[in-house]
Order: sequence, then C-alpha cells, then structure tokens
Amino acid sequence: MNGAGDVFAPVDDLFAELYAGGIAPGLSYAVIADGRLAHWGGLGGLTVAGPRPGPDSVFRIASMTKSFTAAVLLALRDEGALGLDDPVALWVPELADLKPATADSPVLTVRDLLTMSAGLPTDDAWGDRQLPLSPAGFDSLLRAGFRFAWPPGTTFEYSNLGFAILGRVIAAAGGRDYRSAVERRVLDPLGLRATGFEAGAFPAADLAVGHRRLDDAWAPLPFAGPGEFAAMGGLFSTLRDLARWIGEFTDAVPPRDDPAGDHLLSRATRREMQQVHRLMAPVAADDPGDGSRGATAAGYGLGLFVELDERFGAIVGHPGGLPGFGSGMCWHPASGLGVVALANATYAAMHDAADRALRIVLAARPPDAAVALWPETEAARAGVVRLLERWDADLAARLFAENVAMDESLERRRAQIAALSERLGPLRPDPSAPLEMSSPAAVTWWMRGEHGRLKVQVELTPQQPPLIQTLELTAVPDST
Repeated sequence: MNGAGDVFAPVDDLFAELYAGGIAPGLSYAVIADGRLAHWGGLGGLTVAGPRPGPDSVFRIASMTKSFTAAVLLALRDEGALGLDDPVALWVPELADLKPATADSPVLTVRDLLTMSAGLPTDDAWGDRQLPLSPAGFDSLLRAGFRFAWPPGTTFEYSNLGFAILGRVIAAAGGRDYRSAVERRVLDPLGLRATGFEAGAFPAADLAVGHRRLDDAWAPLPFAGPGEFAAMGGLFSTLRDLARWIGEFTDAVPPRDDPAGDHLLSRATRREMQQVHRLMAPVAADDPGDGSRGATAAGYGLGLFVELDERFGAIVGHPGGLPGFGSGMCWHPASGLGVVALANATYAAMHDAADRALRIVLAARPPDAAVALWPETEAARAGVVRLLERWDADLAARLFAENVAMDESLERRRAQIAALSERLGPLRPDPSAPLEMSSPAAVTWWMRGEHGRLKVQVELTPQQPPLIQTLELTAVPDST
C-alpha cells in the first residue's frame, strides 16, 4: 500500500473491516483525483493463496462495462451513424416482429435501452449467466421475442438484455463487431492496455480469479467467455485503467471555453452521460450515522447511475456484479474525486463500499463553490453593495432591468434602503458569511450593520448584457 495521509486512514479502515468480515478472498481499492491514483490499497489475494492485489491487478468489472458500451454508442451518434431515437429494429432486424407491450405502446428505441427504460423486467440472475451466449443463440432469443413489464419509455427498470441488444446496435451501425468497436474506439485511444474482454489476454500472475462461498470455504470459478452479452458486463480492468476512465468524465466538468483536448467524446457528450435521463423510484437512504449522507434523488443517465446528494451534489458511477466478482466505481464530478473498489467474490458489495469511501473523502475536504458567477453578476453585486451604502440614482438606472421599477418604483426602493440603514445601522458586506450561488446569474450575500444583518438576493436577466431583474432585501435585527 502506498503512503497515506490522515484523510485516507478512514478509507483504509473501511476496506479493512470489509475484508476482515470475509467479503472476498481479495479486494483492491483506490481513491482517484483528476484521473490519477491518489491512494490505493489491496487486501487478501488474487486467489485464496495468491499474491496481494495491487493497482495493476486485473479483475472482471461486470456491469461497469455498460459505461464503455454507452460511450461507443454515443460516439456513433455524434458521428451521425445512428440516432438515439431510432427504432431498435432498424439495427437489429431480429426484432422486426417483436410484439409490443400493449397495442398502444410506442416503438422500442435505442434511447429506451440506453436509459434503462425499455420496459424489460430486471434480469440480473438470468442475464449474468448469458454472458457467453453464442451469436446463433442470441439470434434465437431475439426472434422468439420477450415479455415487457412496462410500455417503453415510461419506467426505469434495470436490464442486462437491453444492453446486450445495444451491442448488436453498435455492431450494425459501426460496421464491426461490438468487442472490436470498444477496443478501437475506447481502449486503444485511451491507452487502457490492461482492459479487455479475454481472461487469457492477461498475465496469470496479474489476474484475479473469481470465487464463491461454498461450505464455509472459497471455491474458485471458471471464467465465463465474453459472448453476445459482453456489452452488458464482459470487461476486465484494473484500478489504474479505471482511474483513467473516470478522468474522462471528471475532465468534462465544469463547462468551459478552453480547447477540449484529445478525448474520445466531446465534453458536452461526457456531461450528457452524467445527467439523469430516467428518474428512479425513491429509495430510503442508508445513512451510516456520521452525517456523510444527505437526502438524495437518483436516476439513470447514459450507461451510468446518477445520485443527487443534498450535501455534495451529483455523484456518478456504476456497480458491477457477476458470479465470481463484485465491483463499483463512483465519482464526484465537481471535485474530480472518485473511488474504485474491486473484489473476487460473487456479487461482493463493492459499490456500496466505494460510495461510502467517496463520501468520507468528500466530507474531509473544503466545499467547492457550486457554480461560477458571471462577471456581470459579480459587477451587479458590487453595484448593489454601493447602493446599500449610498444610493446613486444613475447607478441604479444602469443596473436594473425595466421590470424592477415596474414592480416597485426606484424611489420606493431608495426609501426602503434608507429605512433599513436607519434600523440596522450603516451597512457593509459581512465577510464571515460565504456567498450563495444557485446559478451563474443569481447570488445571495449578507450585509452587516451595527444593529443587525441584511440578506441580499440578486438575480440577473438572460438578455445581453444581463441586468438585475430581482433584488430582495431581508432584515435580520440583532436580538435585544
């Protein structure tokens, strides 16, 4: 294990406790910062008696593969090779005669599959065992049709079959088989040399063997071949390669004007993947009791889960699980921090552990500003501070949009400010209170007088140049 500062000690403790509890024969984890390993650890062995896992140890990452599948699909979309609203049958002719969920259901689209809203029932137990399915076997399955739980486009329900079908879409639209498309479009350009679909392609000394618990002992499992369901969970990878992959997504935030650099997808497309496209049903939060988990909402993006946390904002990632393996990756786009956790036991709950570890790291660091204000918003704030200190009619006329005087005359506003100054005392910005920014065009701050404080809220218009459309003043006198 590399050297760790105090901030990483609770992360090490978390994974040490999981390992001591018998979660897997071996596990490997890392904290990621801007696409690089900031801290990593390995416990146990790649086999029951094998070497300790390290940052270059290879584990099967299961459904984390879906993020790679989505990236290739979106690269094809961006090139104009396909549309997300294309009927799936346009690219997978075996589904031409698919019976719809109901007579009035819309046609099944690529977008429905990509956002886990195709209406297919959850299929983890069955789908995981379809990983080595042959092309002929998949053809037969598709031609036989399948049952819908919901009309397409109406409800989130996780589907491995849906992403397996997307593998066929990629092959048809991209002119090459799914695995070759991932290798050519993602793995090779990004230099992910320890990521791939074949267990035999990696040195045996680096490869984690999958296990299941049997009669109070760990029993090794054979590797399932990456067949027609590879698009839903066929990849192997390492902490180091996955750090690079996470860096592709954190690099896309925030939006900015500087050149995009050499990346697989545009920053806009990488941000698109990390937005909620299908809201999930609310689930009660599992609060560990340390205040690290606030109220949340969650949904599925494009090959990624997205959780909106009351305290930290968006947290993005994906779990993975197959017979023999459990994995998870999650990251905080606003800070560039992430966590990856890999284990060699069936469905080991590593994504939950990664999520907890990420929140530990986030809670230990100073909060970032949620947004960057427009320069005009900063200037408007400075102008309002001047008006609160001493009213200037010419300045007010330059700052305010026409609706401000229509809502309440500038003379009445001048009189209101004079009354506030009389009540609270001469007002100056309160340096002890941080700015609150809900958007680049909105800011809240506090002023202080001898007898109390004043909350000031400003919102700007969308016009060019933007002007102040809202000015709200709330007095908070000191208690006597």
